Amino acid sequence: MKTVLSGIQPSGKLTLGNYIGAIKNFVKLQHDYQCHFMVVDLHAITVAQEPAALREQSEAVAALFIAAGIDPSKSNVFLQSHVPQHAELGWLMTTLTSMGELERMTQFKDKSSGKDSVGAGLFVYPSLMAADILLYNADLVPVGEDQKQHLELTRDLAGRFNHRYGEYFTIPDPYIPQVGARVMSLDDASSKMSKSNPNAGSYIALLDPPDVIRKKISRATTDSGREVVYDPANKPEVSNLMSIYAECAGMTLKEVAERYEGKMYGPFKKELAEVVVSVIEPLQQRYNEIRESGELADVLDASARRAEEVASQTLDAVKERMGFVPRRKL
Repeated sequence: MKTVLSGIQPSGKLTLGNYIGAIKNFVKLQHDYQCHFMVVDLHAITVAQEPAALREQSEAVAALFIAAGIDPSKSNVFLQSHVPQHAELGWLMTTLTSMGELERMTQFKDKSSGKDSVGAGLFVYPSLMAADILLYNADLVPVGEDQKQHLELTRDLAGRFNHRYGEYFTIPDPYIPQVGARVMSLDDASSKMSKSNPNAGSYIALLDPPDVIRKKISRATTDSGREVVYDPANKPEVSNLMSIYAECAGMTLKEVAERYEGKMYGPFKKELAEVVVSVIEPLQQRYNEIRESGELADVLDASARRAEEVASQTLDAVKERMGFVPRRKL
C-alpha cells in the first residue's frame, strides 16, 4: 500500500473548513492507503503558545480526528512531539536547505509581515515539514494551496539527498481532492475560513454548540439579490454557502441550486444551518465520549510507537548515508 501523511496544527479551534477540506478526506484515504495523521505540535510553537492551551488543543485535535471517523486500528493518529525523530531529521533537512529557498516561502513572508521580531523556527518550518513527510517515505501528501510550495521544497530536498547520498527517499506527490478543498469565510468569501481569524463569526468551529452554529449561519454575509445561484464570480458569498451545503448534505451544487430555485436566502440559510448541525452534532457526541473515556491516551501511545518504528529505521538509514557514526546498540 502507498503511504499518506498529513497533519494539522493545534493552534486555535478546528473549523468546518478543516473538516470539509482535510479531515473528511483523511477518513476516505485510510481505506486505500497506509496513513499517518499527525497533530503537528512542534510546528505550532513556531509562534508563541500558552502551554495549557497547547496541551488542550493538541488533545482536542487528536480526539476530533477519531470522532470524525479516522480509525486508529487502520491509521496512526499521533502527536508530532511524541516521535522525536521528527525533530532530528528536521535538523538534518535544515542543513540541506539554502537560505534563498526559505526566504522565497510565501507563507513565511505572510506570517512575518509587519512583525518586529520573527523566530528562527518560523523561518526553518518548511525543513521540518519536509522531515515529517520523508520520515515515512510518504507517496502522497494532502495539501492545500498554502502548503503546495512547502511540498515542492520537500521534493527538492528529497532529490538533493538522493543525488548526494544515494537513492533512498520517495519523491512525494500532492494529493489535492477535486471537491471540498477550500471553504471560505462566512464574513468574506474572498478569504479562507480560518481558525486564526479574530472574528469568531467568520468560521464554524467543530465544537461550537448547535445554537451558535445556527446563529453564525444566519448572520453569514450574502450577496445582493435574493436568488440562490452558484456563481462564484458574481455571487461569491452565496456560492460559498452552497458549497458548504453540498459537502454536508452529500449533494451536487446543481442539486442544491435546483432545490432552492425560486426561494430566497432566508429559507436557504435556515436549512443550511440544520444540515451543518446534522453533521457536527454526532461528531461532537463521539468527541465527548473519547475525551471522557480516557481512550485517547492509549490511542496516542500506540500510534506513536508504531510511527516511531518506521521513523527510527528511516533516521538510522539517513544518518548512515550521511556519514554519522552509529551508536552501539546494547
